[in-house]
Amino acid sequence: MGGAQIFEDTKVTAINHEHGRITGVTTDAGDIKATFVVICGGMWTRELAASIQFDVPLHACEHYYIVTEPIPDLPSDLPSLRDYDACAYYKEDAGKILLGAFEPKSKPWGMEGIPESFCFDQLPDDFEHFEPILEMAMRRMPILEDVGIQTFFCGPESFTPDVRYNLGEAPNIENCFVAAGLNSIGIQSAGGIGRVLADWIKDGHAPMDLWEVDVRRNLPFQTNRNYLRDRVSESLGLLYAMHWPFRQFETGRGVRRSPLYDRLLAVGACHGSAFGWERPNWYAPVGVKPRYEYSYGRQNWFDYSASEHLAVRQNVALFDQSSFAKFRVQGPDSMRELNLICANNVDVAPGRIVYSQWLNERAGIEADITITRINEEEYMIVTSGETEVRDFAYLKRRLGGSARVQLFNATSGLAVISVMGPRSREFLQTLTPDDLSNAAFPFATSREIELGYARVRASRITYVGELGFELYIPSEFAVSVYDTLIGAGRAFDLVHAGYHALDSLRIEKAYRHWGHDLCDEDSPLEAGLMFAVRPEKPGGFIGRDALLRQIEQGRKRALVQFLLEDPQPLLYHNEPIWRDGVIVGYISSGNYGHSLGAAVGLGYVCNAEGVSDEYVLSGSYEIEVACERVAARASLVPLYDPDNRRIRA
Repeated sequence: MGGAQIFEDTKVTAINHEHGRITGVTTDAGDIKATFVVICGGMWTRELAASIQFDVPLHACEHYYIVTEPIPDLPSDLPSLRDYDACAYYKEDAGKILLGAFEPKSKPWGMEGIPESFCFDQLPDDFEHFEPILEMAMRRMPILEDVGIQTFFCGPESFTPDVRYNLGEAPNIENCFVAAGLNSIGIQSAGGIGRVLADWIKDGHAPMDLWEVDVRRNLPFQTNRNYLRDRVSESLGLLYAMHWPFRQFETGRGVRRSPLYDRLLAVGACHGSAFGWERPNWYAPVGVKPRYEYSYGRQNWFDYSASEHLAVRQNVALFDQSSFAKFRVQGPDSMRELNLICANNVDVAPGRIVYSQWLNERAGIEADITITRINEEEYMIVTSGETEVRDFAYLKRRLGGSARVQLFNATSGLAVISVMGPRSREFLQTLTPDDLSNAAFPFATSREIELGYARVRASRITYVGELGFELYIPSEFAVSVYDTLIGAGRAFDLVHAGYHALDSLRIEKAYRHWGHDLCDEDSPLEAGLMFAVRPEKPGGFIGRDALLRQIEQGRKRALVQFLLEDPQPLLYHNEPIWRDGVIVGYISSGNYGHSLGAAVGLGYVCNAEGVSDEYVLSGSYEIEVACERVAARASLVPLYDPDNRRIRA
């Protein structure tokens, strides 16, 4: 009705592009020129996208349902029923019951490729595979014992490694979009997906925070067939599994390992899976199995992580943060180009570290990074491993096409060991002839030092709110440097600390996390990050004008730190924030503040009439946890070390 043309039974044989931009498609009936292309190919999407080096991980699994024979007097308005414990759903279907399954271990299909002739076909029955679901269903709905099966259907559905959609624009080709990997809930999702993609194409940006389903969250390795076969056998069942906090995938593990993996495993590391990396989340003491026991309350690792947290606050601890994404930018125009992208000023002396955001034209935060000036023409950018593909693509597109700049991803070449805590300087000074004193090596300094038999880049920066150093080590030297640290660390009671402690430490200091507390809809003004913005710097930066307009108009929301007054409840995220009896926002990230003695959350307080500091601090706050409101203290400055004395000591 809007003028679109639909061509059925027409095979797309190629997606065409020139100079990194879409030009159309080739079909078996001829070429179609197009400014935009959206790949909505279902289980064929992975191979179609791969033809243009676009990584879209998904794979088909066998998906089952049965339809019973007619059941007399079955109400036509019978509500749909989902029984998560039994991995099944039930719904009325023309006087019959349709019973479908999301079994815990599914059967991947089409690993050798999808037959050219396959089109809405049925796969061979496997009643033995479906039988356990049917047995549980008969206990839930006894009438099924007395009614026959009219239809037993098995057909393929595509599933993704993390059970989330793949939406958005390709990182490597402009105007090429994807909408696929809908994990068997495509019909219920279709209207929303069509709307947001249409707005995305029309406006040039996502209409809301869609990071959780953004195709740029995926890593290239995730299109590997062996990985997908193993992972989707689990991900189908996760739709109906309990969504425990910190639940870890059990399949497709061990993909990306730091050089320290085996060493850390030997001292009790319980690794979690994050964007393919095996990362130590917590450490089990001798005699305790490093294994999760899930709960919505305090899980089995809570006390162990608390000890790690307090060791960082009181003494010294070691983190393996090799999963950081690290980019190198070099060339005569590096400073000029990066200063246009960064909201902060990166025209600093070599050896200095700058904390900055990358903004879009609407002043939304596209990335939250540190950037180190190595020399006059070279910078190192460090960002989260989760946003490696997204941030690299954003940076590549924003660098001027005619600029004398080279960009490459150095993530795999550098391991990162962080040594954090009030005794970190004292400890490291015993291992290097280089002067680490506060006068010689102040906060936000980065330089190469001798350590063990290696030369490493030591950066005095922190994500935990304590004196500390991040050590960037060529991967082949990482194990020897680690052994040196551990050998000398015994005299200092050096402790291993994991990512759960890292998160509880950072949230006490109110350090933001991109993807939870920050996204491309949040501005530095709203997020409390104006200290990292230099509007007056020569040449300006992307988003500057929009940010200045927002400052002039006044903010309508502000990121606030909350401390619960009751030490028992826990915070994760999405808990409602009540101000004077009215919901004004939700918790964007939460954890337990072991130094502060209660759960801590960050969340945006919103008010259409404006959110001044006075408005925030004059309210009475409660956070709703499991349907109960808990009194909370609000703060616009970090509740831990608000004056930054510890990190600058």
